[in-house]
Amino acid sequence: MKTKKPTIEEKVCTLEIAVNAISGKWKIPIFWQLSQGKKRPSEFVKGIGQVDRRVLSEQLKEMEADGLLKREVFNELPPRVEYSLTDIAKPLVDILWALNDWGKLLLDEQQKEDNE
Repeated sequence: MKTKKPTIEEKVCTLEIAVNAISGKWKIPIFWQLSQGKKRPSEFVKGIGQVDRRVLSEQLKEMEADGLLKREVFNELPPRVEYSLTDIAKPLVDILWALNDWGKLLLDEQQKEDNE
């Protein structure tokens, strides 16, 4: 399912557009995997864990439709498919690292409050 692209008339916040593009249970783990380089579908399953292949396929299609990743099909037998980040998605790596750091701070604060 492609993320809805808002019209100018809808006056949607650009932050909402960004969050919608990475919303979904498996999109951020998929993104993390791709930030380390090209991946084949089987590599996502190994790297992420308990993701259903059908759901993985849907999430990959949505991310491709939103311009976050590209799918490359090699003309081989058996066919080989690889996914990689697009240029527009690459800056998100630094943003997610910053979000990860903030998550650590939040977790530390919550644990500190629990111990009081």
